[in-house]
Amino acid sequence: MTTKILISRRSIQLLRVFTSGIFLIAGFNHLLHVEKTAQRIEQASFKGIAHFFGEPQWLIISSGIVMVAAGFLFLIGYKTKWAAIILMAVLIPITLTVQVGQITTLGPLFKNIAILGGLLFFIVNDTNNPLK
Repeated sequence: MTTKILISRRSIQLLRVFTSGIFLIAGFNHLLHVEKTAQRIEQASFKGIAHFFGEPQWLIISSGIVMVAAGFLFLIGYKTKWAAIILMAVLIPITLTVQVGQITTLGPLFKNIAILGGLLFFIVNDTNNPLK
């Protein structure tokens, strides 16, 4: 049996808009600061994860493009579930590579975990048809 919960349409829109901002900013930062971002990867405890997927500079540019594109779709609410899935697929390896294993970056680690929770909300719920 499915229980229906009333959720304000405005709160869903605000959550989507606020969550998209981090991806738009991070995506543009990846594209504008490739070398700086590559240095962060090289200093990370689990940099091998990034190297497993390919050349860090190529990964930074491609993830930047994906974050800007999917972040924009997420912002405007177009194909929200798929945009959230794509953003999650980009955020997980970034989090594992850069944040995990860095005792000095526990704040950013838990920020990313919170963002993953927000994305998961849009993946598991039909936000195109809220009840209120």
